Amino acid sequence: MGSDSSYRRRLRWTPPVAILLAAIAAIGFMHFSERVESYIAAYLISAVIVLAIGSLFVWFVRFSGFEPRIRRRGAVGFIALILVAAIAIKLTTRVQGVINGVGVPKLVWRWSPRVGSELPPVAVESHATVDLTQTTPLDFPEFLGPGRRNALEGIGLGREWSHVPHLLWRQPIGAGWSSFAAVGRWAVTQEQRGDCELVVCYEIANGKPQWVHADDHTRFVDSQGGDGPRATPTICGGRVFTMGATGILNCLDGSDGKVIWSRNGVGEPSQNLTYGKSCSPLIVDDKVVVTGGRGGPSLIAYAAADGTPVWSSGSESPGYASPIFATLANVRQIITINAHSVTAHDPADGHVLWRFDSPGSMPKNIQPIPLKGDQLLISAGYGLGTTLLKVNAAGGALSVAPVWTSHHLKPKLTNNVVRGNYVYGLDDPGVLTCLDLSTGKRMWRNGSYGFGQLLRVDDLLLVQCESGEVALVDPSPDGLHEIARFRALENRTWSCPALVGHRLLVRNDQEAACFELP
Repeated sequence: MGSDSSYRRRLRWTPPVAILLAAIAAIGFMHFSERVESYIAAYLISAVIVLAIGSLFVWFVRFSGFEPRIRRRGAVGFIALILVAAIAIKLTTRVQGVINGVGVPKLVWRWSPRVGSELPPVAVESHATVDLTQTTPLDFPEFLGPGRRNALEGIGLGREWSHVPHLLWRQPIGAGWSSFAAVGRWAVTQEQRGDCELVVCYEIANGKPQWVHADDHTRFVDSQGGDGPRATPTICGGRVFTMGATGILNCLDGSDGKVIWSRNGVGEPSQNLTYGKSCSPLIVDDKVVVTGGRGGPSLIAYAAADGTPVWSSGSESPGYASPIFATLANVRQIITINAHSVTAHDPADGHVLWRFDSPGSMPKNIQPIPLKGDQLLISAGYGLGTTLLKVNAAGGALSVAPVWTSHHLKPKLTNNVVRGNYVYGLDDPGVLTCLDLSTGKRMWRNGSYGFGQLLRVDDLLLVQCESGEVALVDPSPDGLHEIARFRALENRTWSCPALVGHRLLVRNDQEAACFELP
C-alpha cells in the first residue's frame, strides 16, 4: 500500500514538473537562438510564461488530486491575487520607456517625474565667444560625422589602454536620443527639460553651456522609445539646423542660438511619426533636406538661407533614418529610407531617380551606406536583414537591383560600418557580426553589446554598448578581437558617440560625458 501511495503521489506531481521543464526549455531556446528576433522572443517568452501558469492552474483545479476544499480555496486565492496585483500595478505605476532594445517595458511609480522634467533650466555662465564658422579637419559636424559615413580617418587612436580613458567631465542632461555634433571647441545637442525642447551648445573641454535655444510647450512622449528629441543637429556655415521630435525644423545662429528661421517640417500633429521625428537635417547645395510626415511627402527641401520651401517629393511615409547624399552611377542623388522602400531623389527638384521595395511594417532606422562600384548597403531589423544594391545607368535612366541579401545581419537600432571588404554590425539582439561584402557570407558572430552603436576610427571600431560601456575592437574577418572596455555611462544608451580628435563625447537620455582617449 505504501509503495502504491508513493507512486500515485509521484505521478500526481509529474504534470507540473513536465510543464515547468518544457517552459524553461522553450524560454532558453528562444533566448539563445539567433533565429528568433528579440522582440518576437520577448512576446513568445511572455506567452510561454502565461501558458505555463495557466496550465499549472488547470492542473491544480482539475487534476491535482487535492481535496475539493483545498482546490477551491487555492483557485479563488490565485485569481484574487492576480486581480489585486493587476489593479495595484495599474493604479501605482506607468510605463516610462523600455529597459532595453528588446522592448521590455520599464515600470516606474505613477507619481515619478518624467525623465528630464526634474532638471533645472540650463544655466549659461560662460561668456566665451562661440564661432562655428571656423572649421577644422577634426570636426564632427553632423550625424555620424563628416558625410554621415560613420567612419573617421587620420585620428590615430592608441591600441594600448592600460588605464581607463581620462574623464574630462560628466553631468546630467535632458531626455532624448540626440547625439553631439561638434565644430572647433563646441558641441551641440538636443534635449528635453520639462516641457521645453532645447538645443544646447556646450564647450567640449569642460561641458559648460554656452547658449541655449528653447521651443516652449513642446514635449514628445513615447512609452516605448522614451521622451524627447531624437535627431542630431547639423552644423554648416556657422549655423545649426535641428529637427525636433514633434517636427519643428530650426535654423539657429551658431554664435548665440537665436532663431534665423523656423518651420514645422511635419505639419499637423496627426502627421507625426509614431516614434517621433528622428531625421537629422541634410545640407545639399543651398538646401536643407528632411523627411516628411505620416502619409508623405517622403522628402522636403527648404532654402538654407531663409527656410523657403523649395520642393517636396514622394507620397510614402518616411522611415526613421536620415537622408544621405551620394554620387552613384555618376549621378548626384539624395537617398532616403521610407516605411516600405528606399528611394533616390534629384537634389535639384526632388524627383525620384530610382526606387527599391523594402517590405515589412516595422520601423526602419538604419542608415544606408554608399560603396565603391555604385553599390549601396541597406539594413533593417525585424527579420529583414542586409541587402547590397547595385545602381545602374542605362538609356538616361537609373535602375537598381539587389546583389545579395543576408539574414545573418539584422540590426534593429545600430548603424553598420564598413572596413575593407567587410561590413560589421550588431545583429539582433546585439551580437557583433561580420559579413563579406562580396558575397554576403557571414564570417563570424560573437560578443554581446546590446542595441548600441558603432563608429569606425581608422582601422578600429568604437562600440558604444547599450549598457553604457564603450569597447575598442580590432575588426577582422578572422574573428572578434576586443582590445579594451570601460564604463562611460550608466543606464540604457542608444545615442551614437561623437569623436573630436581624441575626445569622445557620449550621452544617453540622462547624462553626458567627455573622455580623452589614448
